[in-house]
Amino acid sequence: MKKRIIRIAIGAAVFAAAILMPETLWQVELGVFLAAYIIIGYKVIWKAVRGIINGQMLDENFLMAVASIGAFFVGEYPEAVAVMLFYQIGELFEDYAVGKSRRSITELMNIRPDSANLKTEDGIEEVDPGKVNPGDIIIIRPGEKVPLDGKIIEGVSSLNTAALTGESLPREVYEGDEVLSGCVNVNGLLTVEVTKPFGESTVSKILDLVENSAVKKAKTENFITRFAVIYTPLVVGAALLLAILPPLLIEGALWQDWIYRALNFLVVSCPCALVISVPLSFFGGIGGASRAGVLVKGSNYLEAVSKAEYVVMDKTGTLTEGVFHVENIFAEEGFEEESILEYAAMAESYSNHPISQSLKTAYSKEIDESQISDVSEIAGKGVVAYVQGRRIAVGNRKLMDDETEFKGEFAIRKGGTQVYVSVDGAYGGCILLADKVKDDSKETIALLKKAGIQTVMLTGDSKEAGEKAASELGISKVYTGLMPADKVAIVEELMSTKSEKGKLIFVGDGINDAPVLARADIGIAMGGLGSDAAIEAADMVIMNDRPSKLAQIIKISKKTMTIVYENIVFALGVKIAILILSALGMVGLWVAVFGDVGVAMLAILNALRCLK
Repeated sequence: MKKRIIRIAIGAAVFAAAILMPETLWQVELGVFLAAYIIIGYKVIWKAVRGIINGQMLDENFLMAVASIGAFFVGEYPEAVAVMLFYQIGELFEDYAVGKSRRSITELMNIRPDSANLKTEDGIEEVDPGKVNPGDIIIIRPGEKVPLDGKIIEGVSSLNTAALTGESLPREVYEGDEVLSGCVNVNGLLTVEVTKPFGESTVSKILDLVENSAVKKAKTENFITRFAVIYTPLVVGAALLLAILPPLLIEGALWQDWIYRALNFLVVSCPCALVISVPLSFFGGIGGASRAGVLVKGSNYLEAVSKAEYVVMDKTGTLTEGVFHVENIFAEEGFEEESILEYAAMAESYSNHPISQSLKTAYSKEIDESQISDVSEIAGKGVVAYVQGRRIAVGNRKLMDDETEFKGEFAIRKGGTQVYVSVDGAYGGCILLADKVKDDSKETIALLKKAGIQTVMLTGDSKEAGEKAASELGISKVYTGLMPADKVAIVEELMSTKSEKGKLIFVGDGINDAPVLARADIGIAMGGLGSDAAIEAADMVIMNDRPSKLAQIIKISKKTMTIVYENIVFALGVKIAILILSALGMVGLWVAVFGDVGVAMLAILNALRCLK
């Protein structure tokens, strides 16, 4: 950058000297103008020559070289040098603006850890995070980044999660808590057991998502790329006709006049304002979303979200905390409450589902895994296992219908989620669990409704629990007792009712949500409590599990698209106006340079707003 500034400054000084020279010394004056031109523009000329050799001649370097050299031939020496000078100054600012954008996103994503403190028999060894394996023990000192995902086995601290979640408030962590790579350890010494290799850690996945987001281009980006390929040759052809036809067909038309107009036409025709600013707008929008704690896997998804007509949401872990507590136990005759809870907790001991965790927490005793065998999870129904030699089924009504001969009506327990338990084919009782709605869920639904978006809740939970949560949140349409295939069927039905350009968003977090996340127009997963399958299937990931980020990403998407359309309309509008004025001979090369470089700079600066 410094070398370019020095070169441009020297060229500008030589250019000024040429302008101040007496007209009588025209040969010397021409030599000085040529010297200034070569100092300022030799790189552009060289790139144009290389483009011609490589068969890629219709780029901005070719257009600038032809226009400025042509100006020399028609005797417009000052304008020839001025065009190149202002073009180079514009390019300088343009590169600075693009660099600033990329640096902002790089700083935003500056979460890759440099090393990990591995605990070995010989003490603490500083190693590359890629060389640490699951099960290894690492030490994280205050001020250091968490290098790999793991579980705290010793220590208490606060973690700065801003790089992952966008939240500025530190999160307190204790022994037994999970920690994610990319966070910063604020104040305590932590001993962590690594649970995932570096390639599968949160920080690696985030960096991979951001770096590869440009692969999936938005329709608008693809349109601009195709537009530039067709547009540039057409404009070059028009410039040639403008230079040749009028002197041949119009009496008294001067070749010099029309060649000059054609040169203006060439300079302003370059589509770089669109080719650079539109992808940069999407790149900035993805960076802005990352700053807010939402990872976007491609600009096509960012564009699609702005057209959302339906937002369909899972309940548990998405709109609710997903942290259940046992509220009551109803045992059938012949069974005791304690034994029903014990059977349920042992059968569910291998699962990480929030309901399973709550059952184990309520049981609170050490679980002897040797007493458990043949565990099988039945999607959308529950778990079946042999506990102490007895067949235990824990799940919903559908599982009880499969497992028991109980023909009477199950007791309806209002106000929570019902988990039924059977023992050796006999219905044993019901455990009532309560879940808390997330603090910002109600506000999110209100914001979505205000934006004219229809909200729907899908849940595998009971009708009573689902309708209670929907009523509390203000969701008018709710489907309950669903299996994964049912959710896909309902989403497909809803997709058939939306408009041609409208989009359906599905938000979920569980492994059973993966099929419907993949089927929806845009799948959004909760990245904190969400399963790996859900995050993999999703098009966007909310890193802190807050539903309010959903309203925020829709707002970011709409703002990004507004800026994209502003750039398209502004760039094309100004260019068309100057092209017409150039053809009519009403503007010179100076205005043409503004029509190219000036418009590109303004469009890029406008694109940078997406980062905010």
